[in-house]
Amino acid sequence: MFTFIDLFAGIGGFRIGLERLGGQCLFSSEIDTHARATYERNFGHLPAGDIRKIDALEVPAHDVLCGGFPCQPFSISGKRLGFEDARGTLFFEVMRLVEHHKPKAVFLENVANYQTHQGGETLKRTLGMLREAGYEVCSEVLNASNYGVPQARKRLYIVGIRKDLEGTNSFSFPVGTQRKVSLKEYLVSGLPIDQVRIDREDQEIYKTDVSKEVERRPNKPIQIGKINKGGQGERIYSIEGHAITLSAHGGGAAAKTGAYLVDGVVRKLHPQECCRLMGFPDTYKIDPRPSQAYKQFGNAVVADVIEAIGKQVVAAIGI
Repeated sequence: MFTFIDLFAGIGGFRIGLERLGGQCLFSSEIDTHARATYERNFGHLPAGDIRKIDALEVPAHDVLCGGFPCQPFSISGKRLGFEDARGTLFFEVMRLVEHHKPKAVFLENVANYQTHQGGETLKRTLGMLREAGYEVCSEVLNASNYGVPQARKRLYIVGIRKDLEGTNSFSFPVGTQRKVSLKEYLVSGLPIDQVRIDREDQEIYKTDVSKEVERRPNKPIQIGKINKGGQGERIYSIEGHAITLSAHGGGAAAKTGAYLVDGVVRKLHPQECCRLMGFPDTYKIDPRPSQAYKQFGNAVVADVIEAIGKQVVAAIGI
């Protein structure tokens, strides 16, 4: 068994993935009130609030520090890459706990664009600070579509293994699976479709046979129609392919999930289907308010990807 803490915990995607590997969560922190309530409903305790207000002594010692920290620019000039570079950002809070507890591993997630944020300088400084703190660091953008989940969701993952541990050179990101999976397999029957149905006169289905696309481009979204002019939130996809990235924001008729043709009906995905697409179990207690549920899943991490990377992390730290 290994222990971990769950920073910027959201609704618990890191926790689900790492608990599947036998991990024990000792501490969690999340600032959003609604996400904290959802976390408590599912895991039995309320996460601590704003991490900036929590003393490092209040956080128990742990093997793995994990979290999906927000992307913020470093606001100083120069290329010192040191601890002071992070002041004023939430990554500073990660480094504050890393410096105090020296966990065996650091496991972080961010949006794919973090890799090119500020011309790549933000990621460079992030990795530099972890190395200065004594960690061998790797980073890579992985797509959930390649890990058995039918959602095109690219995210940057950062893993640091403490240099003094045996096996610090053995970490590598998991190779994706070639198993074909479709959104159709993740849909939930018997849902109240009227809540998610899109019925507009300006919607158009212009492709009915997607067999060639499925063969040529497996495990990818396949657009088959449009609403209005087909802009953001106005594209219709086949359930034989993958879902587009679930989002916490965005507009259009199919905001946050995209539109899909299901049994002859154009509709958004239901929150219960979003739950499955994030790798959460069907027993997960979803926020009953759709707007909050969509936001929370859009901000979450895919538990299956966390589990796959976590397995490599645990092996690298010798647990």
